[in-house]
Amino acid sequence: MPVMPLSLAERARRPVTMGANVVSFGYPSQGATDSEQEDVSMEKTTSSSWAMGIVKSLEMDGLDCQALFKELGLVYADLENPDARFPQDSMTRLWQRAVELSGNPAVGLNMARVVRPASFSVAGYALMSSRTLKEGFERLVRYQRIIADSADLSFRLLPEGYALILTVHGDLLPPTRQSAEASLAFALAFCGWLTGRPLHPHHVLIQGDQPKNVEPYKKFFHAPLTFNAPYDALVFNRADMEAPLPTADEAMARLHDRFAGEFLARFASNRVTHQARQVLCRLLPQGEPKREAVAQSLHLSQRTLQRRLQEEGTSFQTLLDDTRRELAEQYLAQPQMTLLEIAYLLGFADPSNFFRAFRRWFDETPGEYRERKAIG
Repeated sequence: MPVMPLSLAERARRPVTMGANVVSFGYPSQGATDSEQEDVSMEKTTSSSWAMGIVKSLEMDGLDCQALFKELGLVYADLENPDARFPQDSMTRLWQRAVELSGNPAVGLNMARVVRPASFSVAGYALMSSRTLKEGFERLVRYQRIIADSADLSFRLLPEGYALILTVHGDLLPPTRQSAEASLAFALAFCGWLTGRPLHPHHVLIQGDQPKNVEPYKKFFHAPLTFNAPYDALVFNRADMEAPLPTADEAMARLHDRFAGEFLARFASNRVTHQARQVLCRLLPQGEPKREAVAQSLHLSQRTLQRRLQEEGTSFQTLLDDTRRELAEQYLAQPQMTLLEIAYLLGFADPSNFFRAFRRWFDETPGEYRERKAIG
């Protein structure tokens, strides 16, 4: 029997787990065919961290987002899952309902009230540790698909200053203006949070029509506004973008670059491998994860999980071993962490098993490894 394409409503309601900037996955049912899985694989998605920011901003406006999620067929608890991603069309419908219920077309500006680096996922921490806002926004452009893969972001120098330019494409549904305006509001508020002072743009461009009530926009942006613009953008003074950031940390910036780069690379290629790795990282501190638990977290049968991992050139046991080895290296680089703590964080109930595994990985003990790295 041929598989019919999913309807718009079905696609918008399909929950999504750890997606990619190129390909993202829907939660397939145990009996889902490969064709059904491929049908949702091209969905545009939004990270749970960004969705959480949207929800918090809407709840500040008095909206019952738990009820809205139920209405839209979404799982509110998935907001707490760092691996979860939501269909872009579901976020579009959320914004639409928010405007209908609140009667506030400028509700997207509320995103400025929930500023935190985590809303931008690892990209937010990479921006935070940059030397300047200019360098930070250049990083954000590189990594923005971790946040959402339904928009294009650019940062370039114009005669009047540096411009952060955003174009939201949406998926099957056209995007709402609130989606873009929320991004602009958050980016501007985040700049103020990082610098420790209010930052006023040189100019603000908004793609939407001029609203009947412009006051919320004037009050928030404190800058000349251009509506019906070809794109949404914040234009900043050069001095503001090139000033040193008090949150700058070169070592952390390199670390976040590495995490973000690995995140994107795994997105593009080892799709299920990356999803399973993220679940393992979350479960390891609770003890050695079982294949059944990981498969259940990914909404796959154990058999399907193993087959998909084999297709990507690995196995569950190999992935578990590799994940532990990589985490061991990261933890040992932190001198304040004891070897006993590291053993338990890696899911070893008996520290002696950790020492044996480490010697197998590196042909030396954890203490010898840490000492050698400290000297080197």
